Amino acid sequence: MSLDIVILAAGQGTRMRSALPKVLHPVAGKAMLGHVIDTARKLQPQGIHVVIGHGAETVRERLAADDLSFVLQTEQLGTGHAVAQALQQLSAERVLILYGDVPLIEVETLERLLQKVSEDQLALLTVELDDPTGYGRIVRDVAGVVKAIVEHKDASPEQRAIREGNTGILAVPGKRLADWLGRLSNDNAQGEYYLTDVIAMAVSDGLVVATEHPHDTMEVQGANDRIQLAELERHYQKRAGRRLMAQGVTLLDPARFDLRGEVTVGRDVQIDINVILEGKVVIEDGVLIGPNCVIKDSTLRRGAVVKANSHLEGAELGEGADCGPFARLRPGAVLGAKAHVGNFVELKNAVMGEGAKAGHLSYLGDAEIGARTNIGAGTITCNYDGANKFRTVMGEDVFIGSNSALVAPVTLGDGVTTGAGSTITQDVPANTLAVGRAKQRNIEGWKRPEKIQK
Repeated sequence: MSLDIVILAAGQGTRMRSALPKVLHPVAGKAMLGHVIDTARKLQPQGIHVVIGHGAETVRERLAADDLSFVLQTEQLGTGHAVAQALQQLSAERVLILYGDVPLIEVETLERLLQKVSEDQLALLTVELDDPTGYGRIVRDVAGVVKAIVEHKDASPEQRAIREGNTGILAVPGKRLADWLGRLSNDNAQGEYYLTDVIAMAVSDGLVVATEHPHDTMEVQGANDRIQLAELERHYQKRAGRRLMAQGVTLLDPARFDLRGEVTVGRDVQIDINVILEGKVVIEDGVLIGPNCVIKDSTLRRGAVVKANSHLEGAELGEGADCGPFARLRPGAVLGAKAHVGNFVELKNAVMGEGAKAGHLSYLGDAEIGARTNIGAGTITCNYDGANKFRTVMGEDVFIGSNSALVAPVTLGDGVTTGAGSTITQDVPANTLAVGRAKQRNIEGWKRPEKIQK
């Protein structure tokens, strides 16, 4: 059966106390609404319709995509009114209603919900809560059949004692929706058009209201303030950590790990505390990541090691390569198999061949470094003239003396050695020693300056 999805994302979120629309506040580095949209896409609907209101243009700009349509709700008159704004765009046999501030809902839960929808049956996601304060209550008859949903503010004391709460997530037969929405009334404590009133209408029209439940109550938790947002963040990270550990990853402390993107992992991976993975990260078998590392949009091949306090972005470590501690690998940095960069080494758009080494205190930008080449401490590639950038090419088995400055564009052939403290401005032929430093002078009888007495 065809499917349209409506995502309600028009609320202001005043309790966030923020200029940012509520649905754009992030969980795991992504807007809450972004998570909901990603989940919706996995259901392969014919259309995803996002109802926006507060901060509409900001929401549209941040999340615009070819497969999304945005519908403006100029006045926030309730959930029923919000869905009605999208009615003209809905043509599928089933319509699923989601919420832009409920980011942890699982695809599998929604699939189970949608399986219960037919021409004569709608499906409602409910949840059993120890404290259902604020939730609409699911009212059933003595046979357990759903008859209605009563909002908390409109509920009697007996109804408030009901622990089964409405999550708001609802799947309905599409051909019925327009009729139900057209019959909604705002005669209630809030003066709003409640989508939940559709349930009583469906029962009156002879439809069955089927219910489904999430395996985890946090799936349906929304965020109305920063406290709830932090709770969602921790739960997301806990869930992400469990999934990684089930795939063969050792997290030395799952409570101190953050995933803010997508990661593909091999077996026997070990990740120390306070590691942040962002964007798309690939980690192969046997990789070790030390504490306090940030790894973004990078690939770590089999047996690679990232030592403490290193920052990688857009980088690739070859098999058995290692970097850090305190290394920074910027976009385009590639370490070949068993290559090594040590503490306070920065690479940008630089490729180091197999077994090449830069032990400490160096900047290597726009460079090609051959196998087994050794870069001495304090070496820099001078790749930028203030307007343009140029490449430095080093062959295999090159030895760069400490504190060398390699002024690009320049090429050093295989087996070249540079003297410590040299400034290399010209190409160096293979197997040659290059010394580019001023001649030393020793001045006898030199007297140090003395401090002037005041």
